[in-house]
Amino acid sequence: MTARNLDGVTMSVRSADDRGVVDADTRLVFRQRGARVLGRYRGGRILRGVLAGALEGPVLTFRYLQVEASREIHGGRSICEVARTEDGRLRVVEHFRWTTRDGSGTNVFDEMPEGSDDDRPGRS
Repeated sequence: MTARNLDGVTMSVRSADDRGVVDADTRLVFRQRGARVLGRYRGGRILRGVLAGALEGPVLTFRYLQVEASREIHGGRSICEVARTEDGRLRVVEHFRWTTRDGSGTNVFDEMPEGSDDDRPGRS
């Protein structure tokens, strides 16, 4: 897998912005076909989340929509850098901006080793 292929990758939160909702319990699973990227996520304060976007070179852009534990529905847009960590795992540095509430910030997600997490989004 190259640094530009997110297909089948599961990620966890390395760091979360205070203006965001993801946390250490949030897991993301990506699917990629060509440049198109779809993702599902959940955990912590997020019951269900989806994202849809495109990967052009090392830049991933997407829109996201999530149902939060409060039952509120919120969303926004993100521009991300996709790179590799020193140990070879994929990392996504997300710069998000809410469209349904005030605020923006930066989250960092790291690829989880395969088989390290049985609580993946959509597997309930």
